[in-house]
Amino acid sequence: MTLPRSVRNTIPNTDPAPRRGGSQARGEWALRDRPALLWMVLAVLVALVHQWVPDATWLMVHLVLLGAITHSIFVWSTHFAQALLKTPEALDTRANQSRRLALLLLGTTLVLIGVPTTWWWLVLTGAILVSVAVLWHALMLRRRLRNALPGRFRITIRYYQVAAICLPVGIAFGATLALGLSQNWHDRLLVAHMMTNLLGWVGLTVTGTLITLWPTMLRTPMDTRAEHLARLALPILGVSLVIITTGALSGLRQVTVSGLVLYAAGLAWWGRALWQPARRRPPREFATASVASALLWLAVGIGTTIALVAQGSVSDSVGTLGAIFVVGFAAQLLTGALSYLMPTALGGGPSVVRAGQAVFNKIAALRLVIINVGLAMCLLPVPSLVRVTVSVLVLLALAAFLPLMIGGIIRSVRARRALGDGLPPLEPGARVERPPSALTLGQTVAGVTALLVAITVGVGLDPVAAGLGAPATGDSSTATVPATGETTRVEVSAKGMTFTPDTVSVPIGNRLVIDLVNDDVSTTHDLTLGGQKTPRLAHGERAEIVIDVVSGPMEGWCTIVGHRQSGMTFTVTTEGTPAAVPSGTADGATDGATDGAPAPTQNGGDAHAEHGGAPILGDDPPPVIQPVDPTLAPAPGATTHQVTLTAQEVPLEVAPGVWQQRWTFNGQAPGPTLRGTVGDVFEITLVNDGTLGHSIDFHAGALAPDEPMRTIPPGESLVYRFTATRSGIWMYHCSTMPMSSHIAAGMTGAVIIDPPGLPEVDHEFVLVQSEVYLDTVAQSAEEATEVNVDKIMADDPDLVVFNGIANQYDEHMLQAKVGDRVRIWVLAAGPNRLSSFHVVGGQFDTVYEEGHWVLGGPGAENGSASDGEGTGGSQVLGLLPAQGGFVELEMPEAGHYPLVSHLMIDAERGAHGFLEVTE
Repeated sequence: MTLPRSVRNTIPNTDPAPRRGGSQARGEWALRDRPALLWMVLAVLVALVHQWVPDATWLMVHLVLLGAITHSIFVWSTHFAQALLKTPEALDTRANQSRRLALLLLGTTLVLIGVPTTWWWLVLTGAILVSVAVLWHALMLRRRLRNALPGRFRITIRYYQVAAICLPVGIAFGATLALGLSQNWHDRLLVAHMMTNLLGWVGLTVTGTLITLWPTMLRTPMDTRAEHLARLALPILGVSLVIITTGALSGLRQVTVSGLVLYAAGLAWWGRALWQPARRRPPREFATASVASALLWLAVGIGTTIALVAQGSVSDSVGTLGAIFVVGFAAQLLTGALSYLMPTALGGGPSVVRAGQAVFNKIAALRLVIINVGLAMCLLPVPSLVRVTVSVLVLLALAAFLPLMIGGIIRSVRARRALGDGLPPLEPGARVERPPSALTLGQTVAGVTALLVAITVGVGLDPVAAGLGAPATGDSSTATVPATGETTRVEVSAKGMTFTPDTVSVPIGNRLVIDLVNDDVSTTHDLTLGGQKTPRLAHGERAEIVIDVVSGPMEGWCTIVGHRQSGMTFTVTTEGTPAAVPSGTADGATDGATDGAPAPTQNGGDAHAEHGGAPILGDDPPPVIQPVDPTLAPAPGATTHQVTLTAQEVPLEVAPGVWQQRWTFNGQAPGPTLRGTVGDVFEITLVNDGTLGHSIDFHAGALAPDEPMRTIPPGESLVYRFTATRSGIWMYHCSTMPMSSHIAAGMTGAVIIDPPGLPEVDHEFVLVQSEVYLDTVAQSAEEATEVNVDKIMADDPDLVVFNGIANQYDEHMLQAKVGDRVRIWVLAAGPNRLSSFHVVGGQFDTVYEEGHWVLGGPGAENGSASDGEGTGGSQVLGLLPAQGGFVELEMPEAGHYPLVSHLMIDAERGAHGFLEVTE
């Protein structure tokens, strides 16, 4: 079917008119073409180095949505409005458009700088500039409508106007999030902010545009019902956005869900206009296939949001929603639309357009398979390293658009020059000949192969998590017991610190099949039994252990650090008299702990690491590879502190030349020291990038622990918000049970809230004292093993350390000069040992302990005592586990002053360093 010419002419011109008349979009235009490319390049760079970038997730999302997408909406909605309405150029000149784009660019830049740096005046200024730019944009759209002749598809401009109203509202919600609200109000505003911007600003612009753009991209007539369907859908979508926002702000989940369902219904009604063109000419190029994929991910995102809102867990799943809406929907929509629009906007006739689009179509199927199948895999409960390798491949597939975009522009420009710049524009409604399909079977196979390679690499890096590496058969010593030929099967649930059931009785000689399922939503579990070991299972995952012939009693346990000691054991009893009891399996033992080795200790080894001397702390230790800087920076000027803490399990040096597999915040143990003043708001995003459940507890804030301190499984995140109301040095730590194991493994840190009137000093240092419990004395990162829980329970540390590494400040000394005033903050993080901090050769004239001044204080002269005589002093700062404070002193002469815990056995275990004082 061919539409009448009057209808075809309403489709946006595929090759806009020359600059001297009509559309102004032809040719290269820096403010139109380059900012979107810039924001996409920055998003890729942040993704590559996200571990070292503050608020990296927020930044990546907003580089795409606020940066690239918003800029593109400004540019192309103006272009389509002009193509549809055919208004005079003087109504909105290129110079006028450039001013708006420059204002948008400046405002976006200020917001993207202000949020990570917590310069809220910068954020507010940027938000205002962006809002002014978008309202200016809306006024120009209204002006075009009022001056245009009657015509079809004016409804598209109405979509743009409603969308433009949504963005300032969404920006206001986002700015309010920075005020440090309660968790309840933060969650409400987060939903309102996300949905107003995603479904309003972006969603309405997309639906308004695709009514005409979609059939143009497919090079086929549009559905004759398209305008009618669009007119009916707009009120539905607009009302649903009001319902969603109202429900979110009022905390009425069912109202929010009903609004989302109504929005989905309006989208489905609108989508009927896209179905007929797609049936007539299915997508054959990257542009159309990418836009189609984006629309599918939009539907997935809305469905996921409905489920999360109903459960009240949106704030904990921002990462999941971000992946769906940003990668699946926004990024694919942007790259697909630009793949079509950029060649046509550059103009030059059909052959020039085809030349540019040919570049955009390169490896189309390969990219689409990797992006869409890879994203789906990343959203599934796959092992963390598999998720990492696949996500890197997805990022590369997305980033491939950038050089292709540059190449396509260069190809179009060269083709124009070769044919001459005086080519006339295409007539309205004219069609460029449809190229051969870019979605080839060979590239599809290549995309699947690339994903399989990425999966293989991830599995190779962590075979146990992928269910590999365990012995394939049962106890090899059961050959003396004849098999009965019968099977005992039991389903075992792992939840909390319990297997249910935790005992099974099996007739001698039977085959035993244990079907283990992890029903724990917060952490991973596994089971080792009879020489076999399941992989670590995430919530809902299952694995089997098969013992071919049961010959006697056995005991198994969860091998996650601390879980066995917390009671997570599984016992196999037998019925009948065994013909032979396998060695090591009687009396509750087993012959296969981890990788088949005997396991009287947590990690399967029976070697007890020596402590208090050689070989851990020898007389001639090697240099510490990466010492921790003890210098304490002043409190930042901001009153709201946004910090991302990522739970990671990495090998770290715990003594010179000695390594342990540490559980960390941001790859360091102890975690980053946070600092502020009374009244400051701390917004902490905890991201679990480890292989087991983790959590966080901040002593610096007072709030109900139920939600913010809950354990989250690998791959998830939560937001923890508190207001600092009292001064002191406060401990934060992972509160997942067994808590002693998580703290001892390194998941602790300090929050310093300055007392009012705290005077400046010449030097400030922070020392976090903690213990290290070694399972083996590993001399390289590759040999590192995890914390030994048996030693924790026996309070038998191998090392006691300042800032995570024993004796590191013997070599890398703290520095001061004679007469300098030095303040040393100390936190006894434990988990078991107290601290008696002392500076050999020094005397404390000021002592602040657990929130009160023991000696000296603001207004007191240096050296004054609480009795007012000026002769009192202190020799130690005594702290129980989790207590903290600081001391101040001045050194009378040059020299080396030892810093120790005066529990001397702990000083000998590594709680030792030097303050070097020079003239």
